[in-house]
Amino acid sequence: MGAIGMFFAGLTSAYIVRKAEGNWLDFTLPDWFLYSTITIIISSIFLVLAKKNIENEKRSSNFVLFVLILGLVFSYFQITGWKELTNQGVFLTGIGSNVAGSFLYVITLSHLIHLIGGLIAIVFIVIRSRKGLYKDGNHLGFDLASWYWHFLGILWIYLFFFLKYI
Repeated sequence: MGAIGMFFAGLTSAYIVRKAEGNWLDFTLPDWFLYSTITIIISSIFLVLAKKNIENEKRSSNFVLFVLILGLVFSYFQITGWKELTNQGVFLTGIGSNVAGSFLYVITLSHLIHLIGGLIAIVFIVIRSRKGLYKDGNHLGFDLASWYWHFLGILWIYLFFFLKYI
C-alpha cells in the first residue's frame, strides 16, 4: 500500500507540475465519477459489516458479496465516465488529445487496475466466508483484503477530489 500511495503521489505531483506549464484543457468531470465515489464508500461500509458478522458465515459472506457487486458497479461507473469524457472530446491519446485528459485517464485507469486486484481478493474472502473458514479465529486473510479495499477507497476519494478541484 505504501508503494501504491507513492505511485499516486508521484502521478498527482506530476499532474500539478504539468498543469502549471499551460496548454491545459479544462473540462467537466462526469458525474459518473461521483457515483463511483459514493459506491466505493458504501462498499467499505458493507465490508465493515461483514467483519462485525464474521462468525456468521452466511451473513458475512452476503455482505462481502455486496462488496464484490459494488466493486463491479464502481468499475462500470468508471468506464461510463470515460465514455462520457470521449463524448466531450477528452481523449487518452491521438489527434485531439490533451495532456489533461491523458493524466485523468492514466490516474483513473491505474486506480481501476489496483481495484481489480482488490476484487480478486474479495472473491477469495467470499469463498472462504461461505465455507465458514473464518470461524476458527484466523481472520488475517479477511483483514488484509479489507485493509487493502479500504485503502483503495480512501485513495479513490483523494483522487476524486484532486481531479475535481485541482
